[in-house]
Amino acid sequence: MIDETFENLLKLAEEAEGSKVPESTENNAPDEPAEPEEKALTVEIRCVTPPNEEQKKSIAAIMKEKYGADSVEIVIINDPTAADGFNIFVGDDNYDWTTLGRIRQFRRSVQKLPKEKEIKNIISLIKEDIKDFKLNVGLQQVGEVLTVGDGIAVIVGLKEVEYGEIVLFECGVKGMVQDIRTNGTTGVVLFGDASEIVEGSRVVRTRRTAGIPISNKILGRMIDPLGKPIDGGPDIGAKKYYPIERPAPGIIDRKSVCNPLETGILTIDSMFPIGRGQRELIIGDRQTGKTSVAIDTILNQKGKDVVCVYVAISQKASSVAKVVNTLKKNGAMDYTVIVSSPASDSASLQYIAPYAGCAVAEYFMYHGRDTLIIYDDLSKHAVAYRTISLLLERAPGREAYPGDVFYLHSRLLERSAQLSDEKGGGSMTALPIVETQAGDVSAYIPTNIISITDGQIFLDSELFYSGQRPAVNVGLSVSRVGSAAQSNVMKKSVGSLRLDLAQYREMQVFSQFGSDLDDQTVLQLKYGAGLMQLLKQPNQSPLTLHEQVILLMCAREKLFLNIPEKEIPKVARELLDVFAKDNGTLCLSIEHKKVYSDGLQKKVIKAAKAFFKERNKTE
Repeated sequence: MIDETFENLLKLAEEAEGSKVPESTENNAPDEPAEPEEKALTVEIRCVTPPNEEQKKSIAAIMKEKYGADSVEIVIINDPTAADGFNIFVGDDNYDWTTLGRIRQFRRSVQKLPKEKEIKNIISLIKEDIKDFKLNVGLQQVGEVLTVGDGIAVIVGLKEVEYGEIVLFECGVKGMVQDIRTNGTTGVVLFGDASEIVEGSRVVRTRRTAGIPISNKILGRMIDPLGKPIDGGPDIGAKKYYPIERPAPGIIDRKSVCNPLETGILTIDSMFPIGRGQRELIIGDRQTGKTSVAIDTILNQKGKDVVCVYVAISQKASSVAKVVNTLKKNGAMDYTVIVSSPASDSASLQYIAPYAGCAVAEYFMYHGRDTLIIYDDLSKHAVAYRTISLLLERAPGREAYPGDVFYLHSRLLERSAQLSDEKGGGSMTALPIVETQAGDVSAYIPTNIISITDGQIFLDSELFYSGQRPAVNVGLSVSRVGSAAQSNVMKKSVGSLRLDLAQYREMQVFSQFGSDLDDQTVLQLKYGAGLMQLLKQPNQSPLTLHEQVILLMCAREKLFLNIPEKEIPKVARELLDVFAKDNGTLCLSIEHKKVYSDGLQKKVIKAAKAFFKERNKTE
């Protein structure tokens, strides 16, 4: 049966083959070369008075030569706004040879003038601008606004516009391209008041990406994400714009992180050291002292030739003002730049704020300086980016964040580096801050940034409310650079501090059951409780290297064991004051040589024992 079926199929195939029409021999002839298609160009002239034949021929000849066209079709459109000239469109390219076009160019020129409060100065600046004004008769690519709202404009035209490019609206407001769509429209986030932007408004390409003006005069200033001073002072006076987005340094351009950046906080510098060029996350619930840790780190850089940049993202204006006052009071504003985008700013300005701050730090890093940048905080930055993405109608993902939210922060934090000597040897150390909800470090944004950074300092709300400040959770905090970022004297002085605290926490849990404890356990609990008291540190009181080393050496020798717990912070301060007064040479030796030796240890312990002996006598 199968054989018969197979034979029938073969017969049908042979019949079908035989029924084919033979191919014509003409098709076998070689193909003749196809004639090139004529390239036609449509030129649209908007005007009140149409051009004469001679003007048409001249315009057609110019456009033929410029665009390499074989023929030009000129379309005349009557436009009352195109008075005293021609407004010529070739696709998105616009040659505005009208009075209105000249006015627009002059307005853009005036908008670039420095701001002055006195009328005399304003008049003189405008006169000077009129004198030097030169009309640009070249082309510009122009598009039109389709819709605008919620800080987002959708425009049509500008087919060659690039992602991240700045575009300029006719009212003077700038925007950044954030969405290039397949239907020919483009989504733009606005960096200003959108009230004057309406449907049909003109928008022009600038052919450059977002950047801010930077010079050495920016130190001590407070600016917005666009680089404009918002502290009431004069203009920065920068001649060049520095791009806010640029590639991170490559591996060849870097070297390993090995130089410490001291925070002045004993808990961090001893157990979770931060190196210059490192990225260390500060994470914790709201109101647990995250900003205080960052500000104390800035204060501790005084006199160490480190440029500090503090980026405030969606913070209350009053909170930023407090930070500024703290820095001024402690003389830290001279080497600090503040980039502020408060909660009242649009989501687009909050989105570019950390990149603007990073550009400031990069400017100094590539000039061979060590820099420290604090992003306060990146969880609010992610929310701002989520807002923009949802308004641009991008597909939401986990927790409604867009799919590229990891790249949002990775491309920012990867720019922190310790540059090689060939590149100037500068560095940028990043301390991003992230807020958690009820201590949940497994949420989307915290896990993203934990995986990007080189360690985290976890601030525990329970420790904070129990009076342990800074409330650093020793168990969950880590520095992946570790002792490579510590000086020799600090590394040797720390000893088994972290291990002792871990043992104390475990014993503390067991002691809560109320069972009888042996003498060794009681001693260990007392020693651990004393260490916790020693690690307490008030705000705006960073410790120098020699002060930290002295306290750590004394703690290892258990010299604070007989001091009542509540008095340990006070006694530690008295000890440091006595060392500064009576052992200044020893303190300077620790501070400058930064090398541990048994002789140094003996001198410190001898002086400390003398202090405790004298103190016991007075009591």
